[in-house]
Amino acid sequence: MGHDVAGERPVDLVRVRYIDRDGREHLTPLDRVTAVPFEDGRMARRVPSYRGQRHTPGRYWSATTGQLLEYESYLESKWLTLLDFDPAVVGYSVQPLEFDGVDGRGAWRHVPDVFARRDDGSGWLLDVKDPNRLGSSKVTLQRQRTARVCARLGWDYQMVGEPLEQRWANVSWLSGYRRPPNLGAELMPRLVGLAGRPVTIGDLLGFMEYPDIARAVLFHLCWKQRIVFDLDAPLRESTLVVAGEVAQ
Repeated sequence: MGHDVAGERPVDLVRVRYIDRDGREHLTPLDRVTAVPFEDGRMARRVPSYRGQRHTPGRYWSATTGQLLEYESYLESKWLTLLDFDPAVVGYSVQPLEFDGVDGRGAWRHVPDVFARRDDGSGWLLDVKDPNRLGSSKVTLQRQRTARVCARLGWDYQMVGEPLEQRWANVSWLSGYRRPPNLGAELMPRLVGLAGRPVTIGDLLGFMEYPDIARAVLFHLCWKQRIVFDLDAPLRESTLVVAGEVAQ
């Protein structure tokens, strides 16, 4: 086992197992994977599905990737939606790789839940955990090991539980409008223009000839964050919205 300077602390010996986009399996030392496009790879572990299980697995269609992504629980699907909403995320995948390591506590393996690639090229690894388990010693050790490995790779790492309630309520609502609209697509430039200054949703739609059609287009623009509002406040007719470039 390797050691840090002066032998102060054992260093994890870690290999990474992953399956590339063409279905080829790789087992690679940690220092050789920084350039691997994990956001385009296949799942390193299949999500189990069986009668009587407590989790609720399913599939989420991602507007970012244009693909169906498997999730293991409803909580995990929330974070897939939040990543889909994040304009800095340009690609992501689930069950993307397996760490196979040895450290001072012994041998360990772990398949993180999600890998995301940001528009600046950086990597972001997430583990989604039941909030009731976040304080357990087993989960804490897993978090420490994974965070240590991500630090060596230069990736960000988070272990997350439930997202903020109001923010999730708003993003969940907007996710219903994540597919590009066909009917009313020509209204997008006008809506963005009218939101050049802060305006309530009710007043903005009042300018439109067909407000019901315009409403769906508006929420798609909010999903794309071309029009923005306070995500931590309830979404109402009185909610102030403004064009994204103005808000910046």
